[in-house]
Amino acid sequence: MTVSGVGSSSSSSSSVIDAKTIAGNFDTFLQLLTTQLKNQNPLDPMDTNQFTQQLVEFSGVEQQLKTNDFLSSLVQANANTTNSNAVGYIGKSVTASGVRSELVNGKAQWTFNVPDAANVTVNIKDANGNTVYTEQGQMQAGGGTFTWDGTDNQGNTKPNGTYTISMQAVDAENKSVNVSTQTTGVVTGVDFTGTEPVLLIGTTRVNLSGVTAVQTPS
Repeated sequence: MTVSGVGSSSSSSSSVIDAKTIAGNFDTFLQLLTTQLKNQNPLDPMDTNQFTQQLVEFSGVEQQLKTNDFLSSLVQANANTTNSNAVGYIGKSVTASGVRSELVNGKAQWTFNVPDAANVTVNIKDANGNTVYTEQGQMQAGGGTFTWDGTDNQGNTKPNGTYTISMQAVDAENKSVNVSTQTTGVVTGVDFTGTEPVLLIGTTRVNLSGVTAVQTPS
């Protein structure tokens, strides 16, 4: 194994009532109000305060629906911006939280962090859950990178694909130590079908929000 660095959306909302329909009804309301005022009985005039209150309430509803329309446009614009930004990840090497990584051209990488010096057992499994590689080693406290060359313990070269890593660690007192792992790979595509863009690293899927680092691959 190669270890380095040790020790160191979208959804949019919509109004239930169309603002254009409300605007049309509002104009109709004004016409009816004007007609009633023109033809009211002089001996029994209408309560202008009541009509004024109705006018204010109706105008408030119309204004609120227009505001909702405006907010919906902002949400959609923000989603479009997020999607456009996600496309920019294609061809970049990203690091994200997780245990899966893509073996490509004899290289799969995971980053890890060990809180304390420990003896670590590394197991790598294929997509069917079969253990294809095992290794043990002493690691110091801190972060690092585990690089697998794609060969099993018998020296056979494994095919490209998605592999998972598990790292069990115990300290000098034989107490279990939690090891956090992250996956690293080059983005080959983006899936927009969900509520959040998903980056594709081969067949591995990484939520955009889970990305912790981005860099240009060497």
